Amino acid sequence: MNEPIISDGEYDLIMRELEVLETKNKSLITPDSPTQRVGAPPLKEFGTITHSEPMLSLANAMNKKELNAFYARIKKLLEPQNDLELVGEPKLDGLGVELVYENSFFVHGSTRGDGITGENITQNLKTIKAIPLCLRSNLRPAPTLLEVRGEVFINKNDFKKLNISREKNDLPAFANPRNAAAGSLRQLDSKITAERPLSIYCYEASRVLGASFNTHLEFLSALRDWGFPVNPQIELIRTSEKMVQYHEKLGSIRNDLAYDIDGSVFKINQMKERNTLGIRSRSPRWAIAGKFKAQQVTTKVVGIIPSIGRTGAITPVAQLEPVNVGGVNVTNATLHNQDEVDRKDVRIGDTVILQRAGDVIPEVVKVILEKRKKDSVQYLLPKECPSCNQTIYRPQGESVARCQNLSCPAQIKGRIIHFISKSALNIDGFGEKLVDQLVEKNIIQTVDDIFKLTFENLENLDRMAEKSAKNILEAINDSKKTTFARFIYALGIRNVGYHLSKVLEKAFNGNIENFRSSSIEKLESIDEVGPIVGQTIIKFWGKSSNVQMVESCLSSGVELAPVSTLTNQKLSGKIFVFTGKLTKFSRNQAKDMVELNGGNTSSSISKKVDFLVSGSEVGSKLKKAKDLLITILTEQEFLDMIK
Repeated sequence: MNEPIISDGEYDLIMRELEVLETKNKSLITPDSPTQRVGAPPLKEFGTITHSEPMLSLANAMNKKELNAFYARIKKLLEPQNDLELVGEPKLDGLGVELVYENSFFVHGSTRGDGITGENITQNLKTIKAIPLCLRSNLRPAPTLLEVRGEVFINKNDFKKLNISREKNDLPAFANPRNAAAGSLRQLDSKITAERPLSIYCYEASRVLGASFNTHLEFLSALRDWGFPVNPQIELIRTSEKMVQYHEKLGSIRNDLAYDIDGSVFKINQMKERNTLGIRSRSPRWAIAGKFKAQQVTTKVVGIIPSIGRTGAITPVAQLEPVNVGGVNVTNATLHNQDEVDRKDVRIGDTVILQRAGDVIPEVVKVILEKRKKDSVQYLLPKECPSCNQTIYRPQGESVARCQNLSCPAQIKGRIIHFISKSALNIDGFGEKLVDQLVEKNIIQTVDDIFKLTFENLENLDRMAEKSAKNILEAINDSKKTTFARFIYALGIRNVGYHLSKVLEKAFNGNIENFRSSSIEKLESIDEVGPIVGQTIIKFWGKSSNVQMVESCLSSGVELAPVSTLTNQKLSGKIFVFTGKLTKFSRNQAKDMVELNGGNTSSSISKKVDFLVSGSEVGSKLKKAKDLLITILTEQEFLDMIK
């Protein structure tokens, strides 16, 4: 990000000299050495890191009116004596990451992932020269722990040069800088990442120990002092008028900036006020993203198909002639529901104006009627579900039509895929193709059937070897030991996401029977649970089939771990890997135990791993850990460590 003080040639000579010196004297290699940026040996797969605080999304303001409404709402909640203090920042169109520093040194970094757990891309992040490997402390003391968040991106000119180089080498060009940045960070071979012109701006923290700040601007100033790049377009804003002006200014200079942005971000400056406002289930109340007007193109609707979700909702999806919108190739766009299709009068064969709403979701804006064929006909959703042929029902007053058949194959597949997903039961190796086979062969119909699967059920399926079948059964057995939050999220109750499941876990102390029998008054008294969510929970437990399904899961051996809270930091900064057959706890329980004591887990062995906990029937991880001199623990030694 800074101007070089020596030529590239001089830099290369000095780097070569350092590499030779470190090769001859291994003890001289330090974590912040420039040689640590050139890349490590290729990985077989990424491990995962759980964020100490969720990486939440931001609520969006799509126009000036919504920006003003945000300002008015926050001012009413806080009732400040003077105008609000907001910090305006460009919303970079890149890939969000988290960097963790302990005692000044960069120890690991991860992607945003699902907001709870991200991919461990430490080696790739090390190759980005703008990321300090060791914090500067000459201007102010460095904290003992810093978890900082930022956006990795590629400058527009660097992106053009990258694509020219790829084309010369007969490689496909990247669609846009964001895709190029994301693809570069997800290379298993970090030496490839090191060749990509990646940049970063840092903008937020999740945890800081050893330093405190009254305002966000103070924190950003500290980031600069510690050696992080911070966006120069950041400004302090005090009125709603200035807020709108800042957003419009960014929109006017958008194409002149060296990097892509897709909006603006406004955050409360005072940290005390942030704490007062708190967070919603998916986003902080103290921040909002102002989105730019979407870019638009024209294309043709070649078909409209009904898509069935896990809740039975039927969504018409427009199939489009492929078109590039804002650097992304789009082939499908949701038409939401029949009312929306009727309002816009979208028909097969129409030429339409398409935009990416909020620069993300493809949306049909309008039909160009002048180009419509005379023989076109109005599109109507089918009266029968295309998956199960049952009658589609649309409740009076609702816009969404639904398949009411809970045995509909499409719904069954959707519910099961959700149940086994990473934030839910996280059953390793249980993919969508396996779900398709099991449902189509009528082996499983409800989620509790997963726990009734046998080796005989699996051995005759396509591409299912004996070892694969045993591994899946073992993964299913491991998943039985889980948490209240994961299990409730897995059930797929409408409007209950993972964050809200954690809220409910705390409110009911992990007692599922108390949750099942709770009244609407009790539910609505819980912070973040409103009338709509409360009613959907009551409706879910009001169905005997849902109660039977949950009871079947529990009788099949599903155990919900007691609710615990983080009471110490004894494992802070430590990374654990678990291998082999574990008998004293499941992998999910192991992960929770590490996190409750301030540590992190990974699924792969690297130099950054501190401990390998080994069960029986271990594989190659044990040998690799020994080669890297990683401390190896038995299950009991691990339990003794966290007592």
